[in-house]
This record gives sequence, structure tokens and C-alpha cells, in this order.
Amino acid sequence: MPPTPTVPPEAALRALIAAERDRLPLPGGGHTLQRWQALASVAAQDLSLAKLFEGHTDALAILAELGVPAARGAWATWCAEPPGARLQCSEPDPSGWLRLSGRKAWCSGAAGVDHALVSGWNAAGQACLAAVALDQSGVRITAEGWQATGMAATRSVDVVFDAVPARAVGTPGAYLQRPGFWQGGAGIAACWWGGAAGIARSVHAALAARGERVDAHQRAHLGQIDVALQASAALLRAAAAWIDAHPRHDAQAWALRVRLAAERAATDVLHHTGRALGAGPLCQDAALGRALADLPIFLRQSHAERDLAALGQHLVTEPVPWTL
Repeated sequence: MPPTPTVPPEAALRALIAAERDRLPLPGGGHTLQRWQALASVAAQDLSLAKLFEGHTDALAILAELGVPAARGAWATWCAEPPGARLQCSEPDPSGWLRLSGRKAWCSGAAGVDHALVSGWNAAGQACLAAVALDQSGVRITAEGWQATGMAATRSVDVVFDAVPARAVGTPGAYLQRPGFWQGGAGIAACWWGGAAGIARSVHAALAARGERVDAHQRAHLGQIDVALQASAALLRAAAAWIDAHPRHDAQAWALRVRLAAERAATDVLHHTGRALGAGPLCQDAALGRALADLPIFLRQSHAERDLAALGQHLVTEPVPWTL
């Protein structure tokens, strides 16, 4: 029997919005862990949905932090800056309106959201942020920019803007300089962790169903999965507590730690899943197969060794943080 088609992530996102499950605690507001738990829960179910849900809730948090009301509907946050795909922002008029021109890459959910927060650059070379409605003339959603099988359901294509009206969000540089930048960046780790935990639960269920037929090697792989997830979960909890205790401080070091730890844990889960289960479940379980294809792509939002180097650079200027 063929697998039952899943709900498209755009429709699932709108269902979450309608149920007000997108009204998450803001980062640094005293309930950061609850925010991350919600992100992880969605990611454990569907990583493509989690990508859109994280972008939508991140946009709401950014707008709240910068004092801009959020229009109703589904939002996206498109702030990747690959070479050759940078938006140009005109100078805002006295009421805060500007125009966007150029190509934006990796626009997740482009065909299924109503508004986007987009990063760009003004004539002075300063980073700027703008909120744009996507139902305007001058917005062209392409079919270009995404060929991967993993995360294909996010439809993360290129979008071209031709002098499209948008509202400036904050002053130039405010998006990068605000405390919430790294607080929000840490939240991605909760999505990666949740995706890995969802795969791990499939491993646990499959091995539990085999009962006494589970051998020592399979138990060892399950043990490795447990160690990886428990260690990174403990670090996520510690980071959330630190952020809530220091909401106005620079959270870069903590964000880098949890992102790198969650990436390592997720990579370990992927490694041990195939060895614990063999080819059968990987090929015959549609949901597990999608998660195994999606998670490695999602993890590449990490900057890997560059993030390790950035963390190391931060550490050499600070007191040694290693205590128990």
C-alpha cells in the first residue's frame, strides 16, 4: 500500500496559526525553554513544517523586539546572504516605506506565506531589514534555486523583487545588533534536536517491537543515540536558562555552543540509526525516510568549522567557562 500523503507544510503552518500555536514565548522573556520545546515538538513531527514554523515565529519575535506590529497571516524570515543574491533597499521615506529590488535566495515557503522579513543593503552599504507583503506586483516567485530531495517540501526557491514597496523594520544595522539576533539563532538548535529526537523515537519503537530479537550491537547504537540527545538537551536547557537570566547580553557564545552540539548530536543519531535498523525501515517507513533525507539538509544551516572558529575566538577573550 502506498504511504498516505502528508499535509503540505504551508497548510500545516496555517493550521498551527489558526490554533494560535504560533504564539510562543519571546526569547529572553523568562520562558525561552518553552519556546524551544515547541519548536522541537514540531520538528520531531515534520522538519519541513518546522522550517516554516521557525521562520514564522522568528519573524513575529523580531517584529516584537523592534516594536513593529505584525500583520495577520503567515510570515517568513528570509535573511540568507549568499553571493549574487542580495537585495537593495532604497532610502525610506518619512513614513518608513522603501522599495526592494533584486533577488533573494533560499526563500522557504515562498509560494505559501503572506509576508516576509527580508534582509538587504542600502546605498551606504548598511544592512537593513524590511517587511514586505508578497501579494504585490513586482514580486516574482521563481522555480529556481532548489534541487535537493531533502527539505523539498519547503519549496525554498529564489524570489525576485522589482521595486516592491516594503516597510523598514528598525534602523540600519538594528537587526544584527539586537540581543534577539543570537537568542533566535540558538532556537535553530532546538529544531535540529527535535528532528533528531523524532528519528530516535522511530529507532526506539522499531527495536522495542523486536523484543528479544534485538542484539547487543543494536542496543549499543540505541545507547549512543541516547547519550547524544541527552547531552545536547542538557546544554539547550542551560542555554535557555542563561538567556532568560541575561536577556540584554550578547548570547553569541551560547548560541554557537548549542548549535554545534545539536548538529553533532543529530549527526550521531543519523549515523547510528542506519546501523541499528538496517535497510528495511529506512526504505519502507515513509515518514522516517523523509526525516532522514530532510535532517542533513537542515543541518547545513550550520556553518560548521566557521562556527567552531567563531566560538573559539569568543573564548580566547573571556574567562575560562568550564566548571561543573
